[in-house]
Amino acid sequence: MLAERVCIVTGAARGIGQEFALHFAGLGARVVAADRLSCDRTIRRIEEASGQAVGATGDVTSASDAAAIVETALDAFGSVDVLVNNAALYGGISIRGFEDIPEDEWDRVMSVNVKGVWQMCRAVAPPMRLQGGGRIINISSNVVFMGKPGFLHYVASKGAVWALTGALSREFAGSGVTVNALAPGYTTTEATRSMAAPEVVSALEAEIMQSQSMKRLMEPSDLVGAAAFLASDAAEQITGQTITVDGGTITR
Repeated sequence: MLAERVCIVTGAARGIGQEFALHFAGLGARVVAADRLSCDRTIRRIEEASGQAVGATGDVTSASDAAAIVETALDAFGSVDVLVNNAALYGGISIRGFEDIPEDEWDRVMSVNVKGVWQMCRAVAPPMRLQGGGRIINISSNVVFMGKPGFLHYVASKGAVWALTGALSREFAGSGVTVNALAPGYTTTEATRSMAAPEVVSALEAEIMQSQSMKRLMEPSDLVGAAAFLASDAAEQITGQTITVDGGTITR
């Protein structure tokens, strides 16, 4: 399905990003696993399954780091066919009223979750345009459609990703590059389980289960199918769209 495609996945050291990287490699893609943290574990797992991968350490909010990540892909594999903008600041954010969000935390969330997406899109634009096509998949969130209280900066940042996706698809008009987004629901990861005290997280998960049509909590593996579809030739005429993957919490 993705044989020989070169796929950059940001935030690939763990969690959802790692799952994207592993799944894409399993479909034959050559993966560039990018993160501020070491992606050695992700790469080792891909190579143990006879896949191809390289790591790229960098901060997606930095123009020079974003460019270096793309250069790593070009040097290792000769092209960039898919970019999954998964890197985001979520772990470490506490549930709190909007008046109590520290200003520096607001700025960090906006920088990573919005500016980082923009920087990576800027970096892949030249090679994708030159080769006549590519796939950009941004990761938004279903909280954009819920008005969810408790982490306004995160909700606002993911709303910006949703808006950016539609506008950017127009910017790439005529280039063969598609730009789409996934809007995941609550997904069990180390980050989601550490955002509050265990009893608070447990209550939140019970509330989420009640809201879903599919009566189990989502895991990172539940997101990979939609991402792989958007990265494939089958999605050639799909651009500017956001696909919600949340077990049926949002119906629209």
